[in-house]
Amino acid sequence: MRSLSSVLFVFMALACPALAMSQAQASVETYKFDIGAGLGMSGYLGDANESNLYAHPGVGVNASFRYLINTRWALRCLVTAASLSGTTADMENVLPEGKVYDFNSWVYDLGARAEFNFFNYGIGETYKHLSRFSPYLSLGLGVNMSKTDGDNFVAMSLPMGLGVKFKLKPRINLGLEFSMTKVFGDNVDSRELTDLYQIKSSFLKNTDWYSTLMFSVSYEFGERCVTCHRID
Repeated sequence: MRSLSSVLFVFMALACPALAMSQAQASVETYKFDIGAGLGMSGYLGDANESNLYAHPGVGVNASFRYLINTRWALRCLVTAASLSGTTADMENVLPEGKVYDFNSWVYDLGARAEFNFFNYGIGETYKHLSRFSPYLSLGLGVNMSKTDGDNFVAMSLPMGLGVKFKLKPRINLGLEFSMTKVFGDNVDSRELTDLYQIKSSFLKNTDWYSTLMFSVSYEFGERCVTCHRID
């Protein structure tokens, strides 16, 4: 009996830490959705600013919703608002009659993007080699509306982004992203600057760009099924 008791004691001593570790790993939940908000600065490139993207920095804000496909891929819906400004007085080119143009506008963009994480992004589940930190790339399509001098203009947009994510807690993520958006139109910087060089605009030529540099916080929800093997 004493020998049997010793064996049971050794078995329990070895089994308890393993059981605790197994329960700790099982308690790590994964989620299907992510909602967040960002704040940062914005910049503009176009007829009134041809080189220095942040010569006249503005304010940018956004709100986003992600569907987390897996640890590498996500689909993200994003609403962005940014203030833009510029002046031709900063340019080396001299305009006809020495005219100087400046503008202030707000742009609003509604779009969808695909995001690719360079690392398997997540926390826990060490057998999956998850990383709490990952750089990522994003690309998508959107619809852009700009408001300047009482005019409203609508155009398609192509947002491209590069960023980094850090998982602070299982549900909380921090992010920093630089995004460059090509607007397929030439009215972001006002009607006066639509045809500054008398070059007729087209879908690809003589169009405006704007950028944002955003810090964001997001929260995950919608627990993913981890005990069963169905695909959700």
